[in-house]
Amino acid sequence: MEVRIGVVHTPKELTIEVEGSADDVAKMIEAALAADDRVVWFSDSKGRRLGVPASKVAYVEIDAEGETRRVGFGRA
Repeated sequence: MEVRIGVVHTPKELTIEVEGSADDVAKMIEAALAADDRVVWFSDSKGRRLGVPASKVAYVEIDAEGETRRVGFGRA
């Protein structure tokens, strides 16, 4: 599944591929932000780790089904 993370004062978003369910990812993010952790850590599907300062997380978008990836010019 794809997770997009918006960072405060940054026009680009971070996009990573993670394994697991959307509920598991959401609970992990909520727990890290609620515990006032300084860094929210993500592990992508290739085993790499990405740390985002918790105070800089603007939003998190979880795309569990890949529905936003449309290619072409046809009508949806």
